[in-house]
Amino acid sequence: MKPLRSVRRTPPRIGLALGSGSARGWSHIGAIRVLEQAGITPDIVCGTSMGALVGAAYAAGELDRLETWAKSLTWQAVVGLLDFQISGGLMAGNKLLNFFRGQFEDPGIAKLPKAYAAVATELATGREVWLRDGPVIDAVRASIAVPGLFTPAMLDGRLLVDGGLVNPVPVSLCRAMGADIVIAVEVNSDLMGRQFHAPVESEAPPPDTKPGAFASFMAKLTPAKLKSGPITSVEMPSMLDVVSASLNIMQVRITRSRLAGEPADILIRPRLSDIASMDYHRAASAITEGQRAAEQALPELREFFGK
Repeated sequence: MKPLRSVRRTPPRIGLALGSGSARGWSHIGAIRVLEQAGITPDIVCGTSMGALVGAAYAAGELDRLETWAKSLTWQAVVGLLDFQISGGLMAGNKLLNFFRGQFEDPGIAKLPKAYAAVATELATGREVWLRDGPVIDAVRASIAVPGLFTPAMLDGRLLVDGGLVNPVPVSLCRAMGADIVIAVEVNSDLMGRQFHAPVESEAPPPDTKPGAFASFMAKLTPAKLKSGPITSVEMPSMLDVVSASLNIMQVRITRSRLAGEPADILIRPRLSDIASMDYHRAASAITEGQRAAEQALPELREFFGK
């Protein structure tokens, strides 16, 4: 009788799906840190919108530099990266792109140390677009093109906007790229249930730090929280408050639907309802919450990978 041959078992490929969420997306950095400390190293990194930006830095081995830069951001620095216009969106995004091109090398997606892809939405058809090759910065720019805020990105003859419109947490993309296990980070889970009230003064940018002409406009980009229950005309929210809250509802509903049909194996959900979409200067708070949420998921992660 011939001896049985030993079968070499290959370790499962781990995918990391980083969700959309504007400034709340800084929390992805904290979640990644906890995974690394636990010895969990993703082979595949996929991101949507802000998740695409953080994911690209992680896949390129540049997460340390991105975290240092993010924590150094002030409200003035955030405003300085914005280039206002009217056509296509409030901001062209060229200042932001030029900054990243000057600070980070772009070897192209195919040459990144980790497999990487970003999600965008084709504006003309509403189709989900998977960006898996070409320049990294171009893919990120397309994925973060929030409608009305950033102008659409032109890529390969198509106008592309934020991937959060179709796939806010790209679990399906991780699976398509060969991930056996998918860890997802979803940063918008508690936005819809929050109580609305007047903004906390300590969290709003100081009035004297905002550049002159559009100071009042920029202040409105940090939305007030509307309170539930009866509301008077005096308490009526601004247009931007309504738009922001409506986008949050849409984002949460789409995310729940996609995750129900394409569930992650492990889902990490930071609690970030106190961080508004434009609070990019609050990276430290978001990162800390990302760490807390990932640490809370560690028992589940250890049990899962132990099995």
